[in-house]
Amino acid sequence: MRLGQKFGKLWLAAEVILFVLVGAAVDVRYTLGAGLGVIAMIALALVFRAVGVTLCLAGTALSRKERLFCVIAYLPKATVQAAIGSVPLAAGLACGQLVLSVAVVGILLTAPLGALGMDLTYQKLLQGPQKK
Repeated sequence: MRLGQKFGKLWLAAEVILFVLVGAAVDVRYTLGAGLGVIAMIALALVFRAVGVTLCLAGTALSRKERLFCVIAYLPKATVQAAIGSVPLAAGLACGQLVLSVAVVGILLTAPLGALGMDLTYQKLLQGPQKK
């Protein structure tokens, strides 16, 4: 238990460093020029993610509302994009700047979308523990 708490605190610091380093590597002009195709691709990926979450929850005891909340909760995945978005750039691949830009756009779109979605829907979609 104590070890988990220590790693949790360590991760908070590491997460800040991760996002700062990704932000430092981004060329904002390139990111802004990535275009609407990137947004469409991210939207399509979110649809696939929603279908995947729905399939994973099939056969569980969760209600439809709870399943919908799970779909909303799985929209933001900023840490993964930040961690792997810069790998092609660091490897010197020609597509590196594009991959990093798409990862950053994904973070900028999905993180607030998921946070806002969860904040606006948790009271309507989730119920407190049932008393017996």
